[in-house]
Amino acid sequence: MSRRPPVLVPADSEEASAARPVRLIPADTALDGRTAAWASANGFKGQKGRLLLCPDEEGGIAEALFGVGKSFEPMMLRALADRLPGGVWRLEGVADDQAELAALAFSLGSYAFDRYTTGDTAPEPAPRLLVPDGVDVGRVLDLARSCDLVREMVDTPAADMGPLQIETIAREIAEESGATISVITGEALLEANYPAVHAVGRAAVPDRAPRMIEMHWNADRADLPLLALVGKGVVFDTGGLNLKTGAGMRNMKKDMGGAAHALGLARSVMRAGLPVRLVVLVPAVENAVSGDAFRPGDILSSRKGLSIEIGNTDAEGRLILADALARAGELDPDLTLDFATLTGAARVALGPDLPPLYTDDEALAAELLAASARVHDPLWRMPLWAPYADALDSDIADLRNDSAAWAQAGSVTAALFLKNFAPRTGAWAHLDIFAWNPRGRSGWPQGGEVQALRAAFEMLKTRYPG
Repeated sequence: MSRRPPVLVPADSEEASAARPVRLIPADTALDGRTAAWASANGFKGQKGRLLLCPDEEGGIAEALFGVGKSFEPMMLRALADRLPGGVWRLEGVADDQAELAALAFSLGSYAFDRYTTGDTAPEPAPRLLVPDGVDVGRVLDLARSCDLVREMVDTPAADMGPLQIETIAREIAEESGATISVITGEALLEANYPAVHAVGRAAVPDRAPRMIEMHWNADRADLPLLALVGKGVVFDTGGLNLKTGAGMRNMKKDMGGAAHALGLARSVMRAGLPVRLVVLVPAVENAVSGDAFRPGDILSSRKGLSIEIGNTDAEGRLILADALARAGELDPDLTLDFATLTGAARVALGPDLPPLYTDDEALAAELLAASARVHDPLWRMPLWAPYADALDSDIADLRNDSAAWAQAGSVTAALFLKNFAPRTGAWAHLDIFAWNPRGRSGWPQGGEVQALRAAFEMLKTRYPG
């Protein structure tokens, strides 16, 4: 995991006096003096996302104007970190109750995946943001670091982010917070009763063998509620014997995005010291093609004892999650959240930026959606529509892994499949994330993206205060 220089400057820093202002300008705001003339000459009218640098009398930069359009949303400030010149800047026009989110947005916008780039010239100085009194800089940077970890993991090519590398990162996170970790690998998965995880990952070469990662924190605190975080860790998805097209395979390094989110959220939970017992369950596999690959028509066993007919080997994520969710259920959790880059159908329904949320628990749904709105981390609740469950019926097994009856509602039927294995105690929610920006723009570079993590963390802080 890389370490980046902090981009936030505390209010009491010696650099505070040198900070130049960034004024947030709503659409059609009347400006005055030289600033009005300069803005008019450059066609600046407070348009959303428009940045204008204003000169001083010596030819330097006196201030910056940033258009916020008709309404301000803190996450739009991600673009500033990518576009401002180097030096220290301070925001003008942000309400006190939005200052922390604004600082976080600036931090998130400073992310760049540069692991594989080389160059002979020194990088340009990065802009830094002066944070006002009352904002906990350490807390903001810590959450940003968890988000950056997710994006780094997703951006890293599969050759360098296999099951072993996910295990290594999980061990680093556990060591950082004093958690314990156990890992079951390869053929030992069968002995430990993780048959679906083994079946999906067994075709990979030996040094990329499937594994089940289990992390525990505060395990000795029986007085605390148990929080289970589950993440899909398919490090690369060829589609298996139902081979994807080249275009469909191109970004499948991101198919471990659920695992990255579960680990990033776990890191934040432990760093914040939330009053919970925590278990993190990450099945990490490569869905490869070989003579040992599982096949369409096979019947797989599962940890819960339900048999699964394989209709499509490209619907493999739900298979490994089935074993992981069954393991979570054995621990009687108070709350279970699973993250998975599970279906293309979710993108058809809601696009790349709006992850669907599935839960039958009305209180949990309300908590997550309220948290989502507070921290501007969008979610949209989708129905666990029971009448569609018969799409998973099989004539020769307990259920099948694809909805053969029709092509529609693929995200809903995938969630209904998982519901068969989800814990029966407490509440459960499934988040079908994309974890990817398909188009690059300032503050949102093309590549790995963190989705629903901040909303989930905000919800957890409210649900488990103290």
